[in-house]
Amino acid sequence: MYDERFPGLRRRGFLAATTGAAALALVGCGGGADDDTAGDSGDGRPRRGGRLRAAFAGGGASETLDPHLANLFADVARAKALYDKLADYGADLSAQPRLAARWEPNATLDRWQVTLREATFHDGRPVTAKDVLYSYRRIADPAKAYRAKASLEPIDLTASRATGERAVEFVLKRPTAEFPNVLAAFGAYIVPENAGESGGLDKKPIGSGPFRFVSFAPGRSAVFRRYDAYWDGAPHLDELEFVVANEESARVGALLGGQVEYAHELNPTTARAHEGKGQIAIVRLKGSAMQAFCMKTDRPPFDDKRVREAFFLIADRQELVDGALSGAGVVGNDLFGKGYEYYADSLPQREQDLDRARALLKQAGAEKLKVTLDTSAVAAGFTEAAGIFRDQAAQAGVTIDVKMGSKDSYWSDILDNGTLCCYRSGAMPIEAHISQRLLTGSTTNATKWKHKDFDALYQQAQSTRDKKQRAAVYDRMQRRLYAEGGFLVWGFADWIIGTARNVKGVATKAPANTLDWARFDKVWLG
Repeated sequence: MYDERFPGLRRRGFLAATTGAAALALVGCGGGADDDTAGDSGDGRPRRGGRLRAAFAGGGASETLDPHLANLFADVARAKALYDKLADYGADLSAQPRLAARWEPNATLDRWQVTLREATFHDGRPVTAKDVLYSYRRIADPAKAYRAKASLEPIDLTASRATGERAVEFVLKRPTAEFPNVLAAFGAYIVPENAGESGGLDKKPIGSGPFRFVSFAPGRSAVFRRYDAYWDGAPHLDELEFVVANEESARVGALLGGQVEYAHELNPTTARAHEGKGQIAIVRLKGSAMQAFCMKTDRPPFDDKRVREAFFLIADRQELVDGALSGAGVVGNDLFGKGYEYYADSLPQREQDLDRARALLKQAGAEKLKVTLDTSAVAAGFTEAAGIFRDQAAQAGVTIDVKMGSKDSYWSDILDNGTLCCYRSGAMPIEAHISQRLLTGSTTNATKWKHKDFDALYQQAQSTRDKKQRAAVYDRMQRRLYAEGGFLVWGFADWIIGTARNVKGVATKAPANTLDWARFDKVWLG
């Protein structure tokens, strides 16, 4: 049956794309890719019009368009099409102005004046300081678990105030040198005042982003249309459709069969099979995704730091990168943010040491340890990494039972449940990783790392104006995580995207979670 909300896409074809049909007809197109954007046209000039269909893994029937609940990459891609933040992360992970035209601190770093640019919501209303304060206060609601809550914690939202229609004075609880990172925080989107009442952000969301809402079917698709009055210039595309296809084979099949033009998150083996073959373009975002095993530090057996250290020493990181990522990445060293500002690169690269691991387990009374490792096909390399690590652990006398979880609920399931799981993260500043995942009040603290003295060090770093001194505090924090933290970071994977050959303007130097990743307002169809 033809659905007029999705011109050119019949429901039968849509279902084939989302249920794993990998043997769809192949469609070849011309085109190429250069260092800056995928598939630039010969004259380099964007063309206006058309509808781009983008396939992402989704979250099932529980999906939402509420940007403050964005968690999956599909959620974030939809949110950034509909909404804006005050700032966002550039390719180098520095905060870049978006709805905020500029920001300026006082001498003591505990008050920041933010001036908004002239922008409008999709219903024509101007974006004002009241909208900003409403959005941040909504995120900070103690009764809710919004993703950006921990990131906004430094702000005293009771004392903060509008000093003009487009001016906000943020009063902070303590001096915060890197406050622009707060403005760019994952999930800190600006919505119209009172928009969150009565489910308005799901039923008919109104944002200030480059696309406006048309329709949404949770777990299936979302359709957005160009917003001509967008402050950063109207998108080139007429329409943007997000199609949910949880299986990688379904995303690839839909791309090859011409049912979508953009497929998010391809496996390295898929990329190698198609790279340079002329049918589709492959975009590699180097080192974008942290790959890890997450140990819950608040429960046995990982409440014993000797067991955690033993697991650090069980891992053969190069074998994991070669086997789980087919070599499309680099080894990790049990710390987030390799290559980012403040990364503790002076620490020695940890190597597999099975003898030392066995000795530590014996000291901890865990010589014949048995543990369940939660994984899922929800992300590239997860199931492969689980199998490889199971075999590595067996060499140290540890029995790992690999448990396959649901792709639809994996991320929510593993946040609080279990003891050991496969984990990954896109790019963000190291400061943001700490605030969102490693503080006592962090809402996505998957390792359950909760230490008041560690929290105090974070606050010390944020209060330190001198960058060199601030870096020393971050180094101290990372050394502790390296010794006894809950993230066994074994690698950093390339993020791989596939596009039809007529898709132009896809940035190739933007790690996942940064401003230019999945930025469909700058993409066009050649």
